[in-house]
Amino acid sequence: MKIQCAIFDFDGTLFDSMYVWRTAGETYFRSVGIEPKPSLWESVKSLSSLQAAYFLKEDYALEQSVEEIVAGIAQMVEQAYFYDVQPKPDVVPFLDEMQRAGIQMCIATASESYQIEAALKRCGMDHFFAAVFSCTEVGYGKDEPIIFREAMEYFGADRSNTVIFEDAVHAVETAKDDGFTVVVVYDEYEDEQEKIRQLADLYLEDFANTEPFWAFVSAD
Repeated sequence: MKIQCAIFDFDGTLFDSMYVWRTAGETYFRSVGIEPKPSLWESVKSLSSLQAAYFLKEDYALEQSVEEIVAGIAQMVEQAYFYDVQPKPDVVPFLDEMQRAGIQMCIATASESYQIEAALKRCGMDHFFAAVFSCTEVGYGKDEPIIFREAMEYFGADRSNTVIFEDAVHAVETAKDDGFTVVVVYDEYEDEQEKIRQLADLYLEDFANTEPFWAFVSAD
């Protein structure tokens, strides 16, 4: 498989940042005087920020507009992206290898693009990625393959020379159902590890041992 482009998820794949989102909704609701349901995270984890805002407004009968909900949650998490979240161990050397191999890279994320760009720049990683695609800007969450298609088309690539790096089972299912090759990177916040291993074309425990990836993409 000769790779032209690689599409990376951000939260939980490139960066250890899923903890930010696990508590963001709860923090937001308590800030407006509402006690969140225990099922909150499970209800929204596969949604984009905009999709989640529509769902939460209806499910909790919120007075705030969808735009206010999106902005409120973004404000809750943006400081983490500006100052705190860190890349996963050993990911930078791997990205450097990818770049030296001539593989073009971008990010497809359910987070807001300005948050991702801030974290990349702070950590000196922005030069690796040609573009950041966000579900909010694309208009679809990762329950639909649109964001992956747009990222692929940005490079003039096709499914035969594109690989997606993901850590979340719902996104992996979407990409696989649409015919993409998917490399799964372990993240502790994904609960369905057995299922995601079965779905993946390749499973990496971490970025310290990426030899299986290079063997995979060099195979006929």
